[in-house]
Amino acid sequence: MSIEGIADKEDDSTKLNLAYENLYELPSTIVQKFALHIVYLDISHNKITNLHPLVHFRHLHSLIADNNPITEDCILPPLPKLKLLWLNHCKISSLYPWVGQLKEACPKLNMLCLMGNPAAPSYLNGGTFYEYLQYRLFVISQFPSLYHLDDRKVTSDQRQEAQRLYKRPLLERFISPRSGGLGQLVHSSVSWSNVQNKFHSLWNKEPERNRNLPI
Repeated sequence: MSIEGIADKEDDSTKLNLAYENLYELPSTIVQKFALHIVYLDISHNKITNLHPLVHFRHLHSLIADNNPITEDCILPPLPKLKLLWLNHCKISSLYPWVGQLKEACPKLNMLCLMGNPAAPSYLNGGTFYEYLQYRLFVISQFPSLYHLDDRKVTSDQRQEAQRLYKRPLLERFISPRSGGLGQLVHSSVSWSNVQNKFHSLWNKEPERNRNLPI
C-alpha cells in the first residue's frame, strides 16, 4: 500500500493505521513522513518484532500492537507521552525485567493490556486464579499512574496491596529473568496462605460483572 493510501484511510491526520499490512518492520518512508505528528498508531496483526523506530514518534500517546511476535526481548524506546499501550496476544513470556524497562520508557502509562501473553496468566492459557492475581498486582506495583490493566480498572485496594507485596528492596532476589515472570516467587520459601486470603478479599470487592478472568 502506498503512503498516500494509508493517509487516506484516516480522517484524523494524527492517527495512523498500519494493521493487517503483513509488516516485519515499520517502513522508513512511513516513519519519516508521519512520525512527527502522529499521536495514535495501530500496528496490530503484523509480524513486527522490533519497536525501536517508534523513537521517532515523539508525540505518541496511544499504541496498539496486538498480535505481533513481540517478546520480552523487545524493548520500547523512550515514549514519554505514551498513555495507552495494547500488547495483547504477543509472545511476552517473562515480566522481569521487562516491566521495569517498560516503566522507564513509558513513565506516564495509565492503560495497559497484556492479555493472551504467556506472562499474563489466565484460565485460557493454563494459568491459575492466584497466578493471575499475582501477575496483576505485580504489574500494578510498577506503574503508579496505571488506572486500567487488561479488562478491568485498578482499584485502590489493589494498588495498596500491590505496594505492600511488591515494593520490597529484596524482591529481585526472588524473581529471576529466566523464571518466566513470578513463578519462582510462588515456589519460594514465602508462605502464600495470607496472600491468597487477601487476594480473595480484593477480588470479591470488585463488581460482579468484572469477575471473569481476562481472555
